[in-house]
Amino acid sequence: MIIRICKLLVAGVVAVAFAVPVHAARIGVLSNQNAAVTAADFATRLSGHTFTPVEIATVTPALASLTANFDALLLFEDGVFVNAPNVGNVVAQYAQTGRPVVLGSFYDQDRTGTTSVTANGWGALENLDPNLSDGIGTAYSARSLNPTSLVVHPLTYGVRTLTAHQFAGGNQAKSGTIVLGRWTQPNAKGKPDPAIALRFTGSACVMHIAIAADYSAYGAYGSVYGGDFYRLWQNAFDFAAARCVVGPEQIVDSGALPAGTGTGATAVPAVDDAMLVLLSLALAAAALGVLRRRA
Repeated sequence: MIIRICKLLVAGVVAVAFAVPVHAARIGVLSNQNAAVTAADFATRLSGHTFTPVEIATVTPALASLTANFDALLLFEDGVFVNAPNVGNVVAQYAQTGRPVVLGSFYDQDRTGTTSVTANGWGALENLDPNLSDGIGTAYSARSLNPTSLVVHPLTYGVRTLTAHQFAGGNQAKSGTIVLGRWTQPNAKGKPDPAIALRFTGSACVMHIAIAADYSAYGAYGSVYGGDFYRLWQNAFDFAAARCVVGPEQIVDSGALPAGTGTGATAVPAVDDAMLVLLSLALAAAALGVLRRRA
């Protein structure tokens, strides 16, 4: 009975520790196509943030305009375009100011290394993004999230399933990238395909949600895409609004994060019943510290 209570306590405390305070964020939605549709869809489906479309097919927004008007950016494309390197350069500068950037499919199809199309590259942003292309880019076949791959993190909070009829995947994580969830299906190289990835480079925080952000332009939710699609995007923007900061200790199941992430991450080994009791008490103390600081 005591052990069962401790398990419940651990689960509850972890939930408290990972709850990110939601601050309203101004999100710039950058794309060469479907920026307006996506901004409108997210404004309807998600809460706590505003979404403003920014057309980038032929125009490169100025850094000063982006920093003045947006707390975070969502960048994706729908079809490759020659202005991608110019956009990538300014988005990289934006990220280096400490403002988060979220990438969505089909970002990887214009990334250097994609051979299925004529990729233009993303300029300096390729030094900061979490993933390489698998050589093909966004898959045109069904993808489903592997639930056993999920790592406890604000980005995965409440996420258990995610499905795409197509328009997802096609990536390979860089060394040092934090992969928080993977597709069940391998990438074009037969290797694990990251679905949720995060990378810190200096002051830059760049997330990659490897599914089309503009899925609503192609079909109905629950049909061509489904699962915790909107929960995942909500998490991404909530995490961005918090400037990619979590509680005093971030517990993950894949080992310690790279130095410089600012999260103080540690791995959690398997524990016996006695250690579980001690862990529950330690987590309770940590959670009380988090709550006191938020008060």
